[in-house]
Amino acid sequence: MSTLTYEAFLDEVTTILTERYDLDDAAAIKLVVDAQAADFFTVHDDREEMRTVEQADKDAVTLYEQKQNRIKTQEKQQQRVRQKK
Repeated sequence: MSTLTYEAFLDEVTTILTERYDLDDAAAIKLVVDAQAADFFTVHDDREEMRTVEQADKDAVTLYEQKQNRIKTQEKQQQRVRQKK
């Protein structure tokens, strides 16, 4: 199992997001940049063994699922606000 540079790893996560979830480039990049800002990839930067294609695939799934969960939570909150009116 070969390892990637940190930048190549982030590129791989972005590519997987666009291919698997049919996100456009801008949306996938935003998801990865936001995850970086939230320190999601800090360990990957420190530990080279975490920068593999297999890990990129797992991380892409995690990021997408987290995004979907945030969207569902926001929708539920908006429904509650509308129901109170």
